[in-house]
Amino acid sequence: MSKKPEMKKGDPETTGHSWDGIEEFNNPLPRWWLWTFYLCIVWAVGYTIAYPAWPMINSATAGVMGWSTRANVAAAITEVEEANAPINAKLEATELTAISSDAELNSYAVSAGSAVFKTWCAQCHGSGAAGAVGYPNLLDDDWLWGGSIEDIHQTVTAGIRNTENDDARYSEMPAFGRDELLEAAEIDQVVNYVMSLSGEPQDASQVAAGALVFADNCSSCHAEDATGDRTQGAPNLSDAIWLFGGDYAAISESVNNARFGVMPAWSTRLTEAQIRAVSAYVHQLGGGE
Repeated sequence: MSKKPEMKKGDPETTGHSWDGIEEFNNPLPRWWLWTFYLCIVWAVGYTIAYPAWPMINSATAGVMGWSTRANVAAAITEVEEANAPINAKLEATELTAISSDAELNSYAVSAGSAVFKTWCAQCHGSGAAGAVGYPNLLDDDWLWGGSIEDIHQTVTAGIRNTENDDARYSEMPAFGRDELLEAAEIDQVVNYVMSLSGEPQDASQVAAGALVFADNCSSCHAEDATGDRTQGAPNLSDAIWLFGGDYAAISESVNNARFGVMPAWSTRLTEAQIRAVSAYVHQLGGGE
């Protein structure tokens, strides 16, 4: 065993810990460090009293200072809204078709509309507005309900096939297969005919018969030449642009069970200025008419 070291004069007391003859000195911390530590404790207690700190079940202690990040954000939003109030009032008062003629107003509308779109619309139409299966591409000039800024404004305001707004655009395609309006053979024929309008049918021998089925059952909405009808939201079937897909399976599903996409009425969520701004933004993306 190692020999216990001798204590020298002036050595501090030991902690009593010993290992292999080595003892641990009990050196006190520097006073400056201790006072800093104590001040930190006092500061922490004061902070928890002055500011929100202690978590509760549904909130946290408010603190005697009444400080709140939510209140700060709300105040900042209010400040911005107050600053933009004059131009928003001008945006609401200007004819929709005249917005693009006012450079300053149009620049503001497009910028504000972009922010509205990214917040409320991108979830369905994509961040770049290119859409997805079942969600229209807003970059092209293929519109179900019209692509003028007035049409876009109406669509955004009232929505499509929703129960929130009495002015919502509404149309409903019959489920020709599910409701037994057509036989399976007739559906096969008309699907091949529709495919032939903008590409290659799966079975060319069915096209002629499908043209008759289309004329009798589909032309009243999609028009005799299958170019659609915007007053009914009936898509153009001759341009190779498809909302739900243009292959045999996708078109067959549409004919058999119909499609029924719903868009919210944004008038219940957005201000008139915001609706006009996002309408101007969408209109200038490339497909506005």
